[in-house]
Amino acid sequence: MKKTRTRFAPSPTGYMHIGNLRTALFEYLIAKHDDGDFLLRIEDTDQERQVEGAVEIIYDTLKTCGLNWDEGPDIGGDFGPYIQSERLPMYKGYAEKLIELGGAHYCFCKEEDLEKQRAEQGDSFKFDDPCKYLYQDEIQAKLDAGEPYVIRQTIPEHVMTSYEDQVYGTIDVDADDLDEQVLLKSDGYPTYNFANVIDDHQMEISHVVRGNEYLSSTPKYNMLYDAYGWERPTYVHVPPVMKDEKHKLSKRNGDASFQDLVAKGYLPEAIINYIALLGWSPETDEEIYSLDELVKIFDIHRISKRPAIFDIEKLTWMNGVYLRNMDDETFYEAVRPYLEKAVEKEYDLRYIAKLIQPRIERLNQDDISEPVDFLDHFDENYDLEMYRHKRQKSTKEKSVVSLKAAVDALQPLTDWNEETLQETMMALPTQLGVKNGVVLWPIRTALSGKRVTPGGAIELAYMLGKEESLRRLQLGIDRLEADLNDPE
Repeated sequence: MKKTRTRFAPSPTGYMHIGNLRTALFEYLIAKHDDGDFLLRIEDTDQERQVEGAVEIIYDTLKTCGLNWDEGPDIGGDFGPYIQSERLPMYKGYAEKLIELGGAHYCFCKEEDLEKQRAEQGDSFKFDDPCKYLYQDEIQAKLDAGEPYVIRQTIPEHVMTSYEDQVYGTIDVDADDLDEQVLLKSDGYPTYNFANVIDDHQMEISHVVRGNEYLSSTPKYNMLYDAYGWERPTYVHVPPVMKDEKHKLSKRNGDASFQDLVAKGYLPEAIINYIALLGWSPETDEEIYSLDELVKIFDIHRISKRPAIFDIEKLTWMNGVYLRNMDDETFYEAVRPYLEKAVEKEYDLRYIAKLIQPRIERLNQDDISEPVDFLDHFDENYDLEMYRHKRQKSTKEKSVVSLKAAVDALQPLTDWNEETLQETMMALPTQLGVKNGVVLWPIRTALSGKRVTPGGAIELAYMLGKEESLRRLQLGIDRLEADLNDPE
């Protein structure tokens, strides 16, 4: 049985689009599920679109995501070079061989010849190349005269072509609808459509994974395989990743790349997990998978035909699951650089990290600073309406009573630790004859000035220390009493 070999063949044009990364992931999973090889090939034949540093972005992204390749430009292999521009000399020979086989022809037409036909045909333009009707001696005379040319594919007329796709099934295309694409440009560079066929054959690629926009043009690639007498690969065309029901993800529209998502605090492993489920579904309702688990369960036939919509809220939820599942030490090391910037005084950062872990969904400065900003930057003019809480049965009047009782109970404490704070605060509801929330809610509000906090009243008091906790509790009492005594 032929060994499964897939390739990720990006063009070095800048950032890593989420759709591109998903293609790489699917190719990796297909190969590794079958104990096959995953190759990296850089397709840089379009020199004008190249961006400096883009190759390094490709390397860094794949390595960061754990999509390690078995063969590629940086590690070599038996089928190199793995950069198309380093393979240039052979493409012309293959193009000339294809002419001999009847699958291509020289085209000496100038751009104005194409523009004339385009103007005549309008939107239905398909170039009818007069050069394919030239006799051999006419062709040779033009070559001898040094006339510039391209090599175009020759498409047979009035035939139906068919092939099998692993996602979309049988695809039938009328050859009369196919344009005779350029295979070799006048500068000697191959086009993508030609080079990828040659490279895929030479590198013994068994499965070609790409977007479904190539469904209708794949017959042209098959004609190249057939003309050379080569075995066609297995095709896996995948639906696009969409921003919404009408628009594809696009960097030009401000949609996030992989690098953008990481910069916003999303974990690479969460991103990979999420995009695996964009257009593919496992047999169960489980959604959290490691890369190794995905390798084991990935099945081509569960790739959907429908476009997948990128849902940033779903990714954020999944990222939060990954953060919550981290062990204490791993999470602490991940958030420590942000916490060091978020708090100015001497606090127990490990303690804070443990408190915020259940609430943090992204690793970035804003998301980590916001829950703890009250420690150093307490807003003394917080909204007193926060003391009203229907579920906790808290009111402003009850809050004054609870806060005064808390100050009286906490003031004598000489040992300010979680144990003593727990014992002292939890005795107050019984003492006052009320439910826990009637006491703990106003204490938490007075200590933080926030509706949502990491931890409750006990944890906040422990972090702030005795002096600052009592100051804030008294401030809460003073403000509430002034508010309640205000005749307006």
